[in-house]
Amino acid sequence: MYNIPNGGFSDRLKASADARKALLAKFQPRPAVLAEVAPDRAAERAAELEQIRAERREAKAAKALAVVENAQARQEALEAAAAAALDAKRGERKERKALSKAEQKAKRDARYAARKARN
Repeated sequence: MYNIPNGGFSDRLKASADARKALLAKFQPRPAVLAEVAPDRAAERAAELEQIRAERREAKAAKALAVVENAQARQEALEAAAAAALDAKRGERKERKALSKAEQKAKRDARYAARKARN
């Protein structure tokens, strides 16, 4: 506080208030960037954020596409397995049918041979 020789009470109050303001002003945050550079920096930051968002959107879309492709591949594999099982089942059926025809022919030939042997 200043020592004002002919000052009154109001002058001392004013000096005290000024001293408090000066002390508080020391602790006020100062702008880190000059006012001329701040808009440029904000524009750069906005561009960086937009680029990051675009990359994230692309990554998310690629991930979704991979999930869809994986599901399609899985579905195709299941269909191929089902088709292979059906083909195997049909092959077994044809094989059994061929064997039964061969057995029938063998029985018929045996009957024919027995009839020939009787005559």
